[in-house]
Amino acid sequence: MPHRNAPLTETGRLRLARCVVDDGWPLRRAAERFQVSPTTAKRWADRYRALGEAGMSDLSSRPHRSPRRTPSRTERRIIKVRVLRRWGPARIAYLLRLNPATVHRVLTRYRLARLAHLDRATARPVRRYERAAPGELVHVDIKKLGNIPDGGGHKVLGREAGRKTRSGAGYSYLHNAVDDHSRLAYSEILPDERKETATAFWARASEFFARAGITVQRVLTDNGSCYRSRTWRDALAAEGITHKRTRPYRPQTNGKVERFNRTLLDEWAYARPYRTEQERRDAYPAWLHTYNHHRGHTALAGKPPASRVPNLTSQNT
Repeated sequence: MPHRNAPLTETGRLRLARCVVDDGWPLRRAAERFQVSPTTAKRWADRYRALGEAGMSDLSSRPHRSPRRTPSRTERRIIKVRVLRRWGPARIAYLLRLNPATVHRVLTRYRLARLAHLDRATARPVRRYERAAPGELVHVDIKKLGNIPDGGGHKVLGREAGRKTRSGAGYSYLHNAVDDHSRLAYSEILPDERKETATAFWARASEFFARAGITVQRVLTDNGSCYRSRTWRDALAAEGITHKRTRPYRPQTNGKVERFNRTLLDEWAYARPYRTEQERRDAYPAWLHTYNHHRGHTALAGKPPASRVPNLTSQNT
């Protein structure tokens, strides 16, 4: 940003204009003195004659009228559809027969939050948070995943042949625990989601976090039956851990582990065509290690979760 007393700031413009108007300098001489074009010198001289010193300030470049701007009535319709239906620009444009770029400009002009930043149930902006230290909060969840039949599913055999092998393959249950601050994850593939299975998983997860130097203070889960059981409650109470549950139909409250679930689906479960369920399971420990120790996390400035857990440095191999 130029200095206030540099030529052709407000002070420089005033000096130029006074040379022309008050002292009678020719435009070319004034332009040469202040190293501007004669056209520029004439503009500031005319502005000084009309407005005085106040005319030396920059004026808004906004046009006095915008005949091609979207009518106010159309803007109100766009906003109404966005608020009531929570649609994106393309769907709103299709409904109102407008250009998606026009709809996007209107939404941006009125600073309406992106759909990804809104709560689906209430349309209110989602409040982002992060605990200050590892162990203050651990998110726990179960992801149900269809098993791959022997010989492969539709990604290997094609959709028609894959349908014939789908039945009877059964399901696996990924029990996941993710630390809120570091995003460090502990995960196991287990055969069911019963209370005994979930409680035994937490005992092993708790040991994993303890070895990493993390003392768990709170655990957040959804309202699944295994997490409402006395077995689960007593297991956490024995460790002095506070148990919190999300509100019904609000999975975003447990968003850290929900995002982990989506990541493991994209980068492990469906990352390549596996021919057997065992082949996919064998690839999971290596992927989980990469996630914790090597994969950059956008919420951690491109660093892996282990970067926030000093005790894991020696395990980063």
